[in-house]
Amino acid sequence: MLRLALMAILLASSLPAAAEPRIYFGHQSVGANILQGVKELGVSLSIKDEFLAENGEPLRKLQNFKAAVGEGSRFDIALVKFCYVDVNADTDARVLFERYRATIAELHARNPRTVFVHATLPLTTVQAGPKALVKRLLGRAPYGTIENVRREEYNKLLRTTYAGREPIFDLAQVESIAPDGSRVTVSWNGVTAPAMSPAYTDDGGHLNARGRALAAQEFVTVLASASRPLQKIEGFATPARMSR
Repeated sequence: MLRLALMAILLASSLPAAAEPRIYFGHQSVGANILQGVKELGVSLSIKDEFLAENGEPLRKLQNFKAAVGEGSRFDIALVKFCYVDVNADTDARVLFERYRATIAELHARNPRTVFVHATLPLTTVQAGPKALVKRLLGRAPYGTIENVRREEYNKLLRTTYAGREPIFDLAQVESIAPDGSRVTVSWNGVTAPAMSPAYTDDGGHLNARGRALAAQEFVTVLASASRPLQKIEGFATPARMSR
């Protein structure tokens, strides 16, 4: 919690006081869970958040995000987070990611002073119990199996493209590490992918209080890192903003 408190202070101090929000966050219900978690942590952000398009319409969300950020943006940081229902068993993850990458590249060119944070797709739990067992015996995938495989296909492309170059809010990683530190996974046809830990949700997809707290901590930490280049403070790497 000390590290989180320091990150929150650094984030607040890195964004100059202004009447308008300095962070843009486009999302749907899981994003609202995260922001609720931020409030529950007692962190105040200068943020404009909006519900984008409709769930199940990721390309419309990208269009809405591009319109919201615009050109010559006043935002220091901007990110869009898809919902888990934006990807299903039939989604071509590569095509979706290429549309995302192209949108971000265009926004980068139009807004050179804005830092874009990249969010991985959130996950769901995997159907369990007798019905799931019957499905597997019949060669059918329980709900959350192929869907999480597709989400991981997208998330791998995102990490490969941006890791070490631009900030990533890896929500999928947060959701898939159980409270005991073990990784929750699902396998199908020889492919293994992360899945959501049941400890972090009450309905299989949205974040409960425990999940909100973990996701919010990571969210604040990543935003702080996005607002400042790295420097050493009290023995660990934290961000420090450069003038621009």
